[in-house]
Amino acid sequence: MAGKVLVTGGAGYVGAHACKALARAGFTPVVFDNLSTGWAEAVKWGPLVRGDLMDRAAIDAALAEHRPVAVMHFAALSLVGESMRDPGRYWRVNIGGALNLLEGCAAAGVRNFVFSSTCATYGDQDGVLLTEETPQRPINAYGGSKLAIEGMLRDFGAAFGIAHVIFRYFNVAGADPEGEIGEQHRPETHLIPLMLDAVAGRRPALSVFGTDYPTPDGTCVRDYVHVADLAEAHVLGLRHLMQGRGNGVFCLGTGRGFSVREVIEASRAVTNREVPVLIAGRRPGDAAALVSSSSRAVQELGWEPRHSTLRQMIGDAWAWAQKPGFGA
Repeated sequence: MAGKVLVTGGAGYVGAHACKALARAGFTPVVFDNLSTGWAEAVKWGPLVRGDLMDRAAIDAALAEHRPVAVMHFAALSLVGESMRDPGRYWRVNIGGALNLLEGCAAAGVRNFVFSSTCATYGDQDGVLLTEETPQRPINAYGGSKLAIEGMLRDFGAAFGIAHVIFRYFNVAGADPEGEIGEQHRPETHLIPLMLDAVAGRRPALSVFGTDYPTPDGTCVRDYVHVADLAEAHVLGLRHLMQGRGNGVFCLGTGRGFSVREVIEASRAVTNREVPVLIAGRRPGDAAALVSSSSRAVQELGWEPRHSTLRQMIGDAWAWAQKPGFGA
């Protein structure tokens, strides 16, 4: 085996898919999760350590017991609207947890760190294809906290030799193509599962937040990436570090944005069902359009977003939506 990797937030949506990709690549994922939003049933490829990143002693104990070759850090508060209403919680939990984790890595001698950041660090930059060099101007506390952690990584790298890869991505979609795991949040806030819940009758309608944005059809535009492709990128980032190729920052996207209305139309084609819609006002902190390049990840990591078509992302999510799901 290629060694253990401590995966914070590994019981969550993206983290669980990363654990499957790690296991397929020969690593043993050790999930560190407080299960506040994750699911124990999603931990299938390695041990689960129930712990909170605000508890430095728990982090130290996990690192001492499992002696990982690397850390993948997914755990974070991630609701944009909530971050606007309660910014202090996001700064306290996201920054404090990352600081505890990095200090633990420094003390334990863990020198490879893969960080799940976000395109929300860029803020609202319409008409711009986001790259690693695009100026970062977050407009909500979620994006601000992630940007601060990126700076923290640079400082800990300089002081303690912790090599890091940072991934910036925005809308993750779909489910494991093999059907073992999928997207299930508490509460659910992501467009595609909310839409499919409305299609299936599990909620009355899909709320569309804002139809007056400066986009072609007035609804927000986002770049969607299949969760399986995203998980594979994290494994490639880890190999990049373990091969001694140095620090890296990579945007992960397809370079093609889809509006909310376009996603709804694609859902009709995939499910052959209508989507009940309720038009609502804008949400604070939402950018009009976020579309990301991935040319650096393709060139330097050999990443290929082969599942990231809107049809497959919705199709895999729809297949998962037919299952009982976690906690059923």
